[in-house]
Amino acid sequence: MCHQCNYSEMLASARLEATENRLRVLEVIGNNSFPLSAGDIYQTLERTSAINRVTVYRILDLLVDHGMIERLSTGGRAFYYGLAPNDHHQPHPHFYCKNCGQMDCLNPESLQVETKPFRKTFPGRIDKVEIRLDGICKNCLKNKPQEED
Repeated sequence: MCHQCNYSEMLASARLEATENRLRVLEVIGNNSFPLSAGDIYQTLERTSAINRVTVYRILDLLVDHGMIERLSTGGRAFYYGLAPNDHHQPHPHFYCKNCGQMDCLNPESLQVETKPFRKTFPGRIDKVEIRLDGICKNCLKNKPQEED
């Protein structure tokens, strides 16, 4: 949950108009402690006021294109969305549960990749490094029936 981000200022600094729907999308994403799917964002928005599903997808694409939010891969066709790194949000790794589909943010210090040596030998430009760990979350492990030996 982000109490530090001013979404209107973030939109203005990206040279985007602070429309009601854009603000609502940013609030839904920023008010969660873990990344959300587009469907989750749409359902949350629909609870308080009608919004077109296509509008939500277009806003998500726009905010990703302007670097305000990041699109996180689940390894399949689905994506999750979270606030992009900024003054209040450090880049951090994520954990994706292959069983229930939950994606969680991990502590920024828990896993780091030093890209400086790579950048010395890589001839292109690196814009983003995404670290995702896949496995089974503790809730799914706890609820999984014990296998017989």
